[in-house]
Amino acid sequence: MLFYYLRLSALSYRRNPILSTLMVLAVAIGIGAYMVIFTLNFVMGGNPIPHKGDQLFHVQMDIGNPNESFNPPDQLTYIDSMALMNDGRAFRQTVSSKFGGIIEPDNPELRPFAASGRGASADFFAMFDVPFLYGTAWDSSADEDLQQVVVLSRELNERLYGGTDSTGQTLRLEGNSFQIIGVIDNWNPVPKYYDVNNGPFDTGEEIYLPWNLIVSLELPRGGNTSCYKAVDGVGFQSFLNSECVWIQYWVELQDADQESDYLTFINNYAAEQKQLGRFEKPLNNNLLDVEEWLVEQEVLPDETRILSALATMLLAVCLLNTIGLLLSKFLSKSAEIGVRQALGAHKGSLFIQHVIEAGFIGLIGGLFGAVLASFGLEGIKILLGDDLMQTSWIQLDLNLVGITIVLAVACTILAGLYPIWRACHVNPAIHLKTQ
Repeated sequence: MLFYYLRLSALSYRRNPILSTLMVLAVAIGIGAYMVIFTLNFVMGGNPIPHKGDQLFHVQMDIGNPNESFNPPDQLTYIDSMALMNDGRAFRQTVSSKFGGIIEPDNPELRPFAASGRGASADFFAMFDVPFLYGTAWDSSADEDLQQVVVLSRELNERLYGGTDSTGQTLRLEGNSFQIIGVIDNWNPVPKYYDVNNGPFDTGEEIYLPWNLIVSLELPRGGNTSCYKAVDGVGFQSFLNSECVWIQYWVELQDADQESDYLTFINNYAAEQKQLGRFEKPLNNNLLDVEEWLVEQEVLPDETRILSALATMLLAVCLLNTIGLLLSKFLSKSAEIGVRQALGAHKGSLFIQHVIEAGFIGLIGGLFGAVLASFGLEGIKILLGDDLMQTSWIQLDLNLVGITIVLAVACTILAGLYPIWRACHVNPAIHLKTQ
């Protein structure tokens, strides 16, 4: 019966193509606009590591200006980062910050070029589930012994070595030689939750190396640096001893007890520092898991919230128009429905037939809506700025196409319930007299 009802739906579309096309367009526009914003919110506001997001915590310590009431800084100083790392109290922990450098390729056909990098601790890769294509990450001994080892991104490995296994090769970076020990597979979490300070929707770095090498080799630092008081002295060591915040610090804690213990630990550490004349503000230290951190950083732009409200209202208007169009279409078939009832057709069968007809309209509208949504996402990249235009993650994948079509069918059927009910409750005697 399903295929028979679908055939009747197609014939009904052909009998009244203008009205049917208007319904398809109403559904397509409403669903297309809604799915653009749904996709944007789903990708930008979702948890990028849901299976362990509640075990990863960003550490905030309030070392800010005592005369200001702002929230704690987003990053830590060198002094505090090293104190937490040396204690090693968490199940896993990592310092992390960006750097930049010039790569000198061995291939004479390639000219030296600038690359972005990230210094991190050995736990970084296990904490954030970084996949490897070749080799592996370094261990804690490389952090302690300042071993000059690097891990490359898949893209950089393809650029330098044509995508072959480059482990064991030597990479020249900023005049220093590093041994390649691993190549990361495709990995670009969105948002880039482990460093939202430097652009939550930027692409990942090309080079990863032990964080201590940034200090020992004085590699060019990248990212944000904030100092609430002037650096006392000159030179790199004076900067390290300053109250400048520039390092992201993450810990992995396995349960609520570990979380409570670690928060107590950093509060006790801050109290000790207050006695030494630092941390002049009242204690306001935080451990924020991934979702809390993204909310606190307001990763989802304000523009998307406004667009969400507008898209919802547009969808509601389109569905109201669809209700009117369906009512007009189904009531125009009152004579046909009356004759069929007089010949013994059951109201339930008529109801199912017209529900399927409404779903058929929704199916076509959903397909067109998916096309409109794909074009809309290209436009939204331009609307949200240059940083987002450089990425390719805003797109309508197959799962979202399926959601679009299902949503279109469901909304159209929902909108058609009242018109269908009205059409199935006509008095057949009235129409029989007119035939």
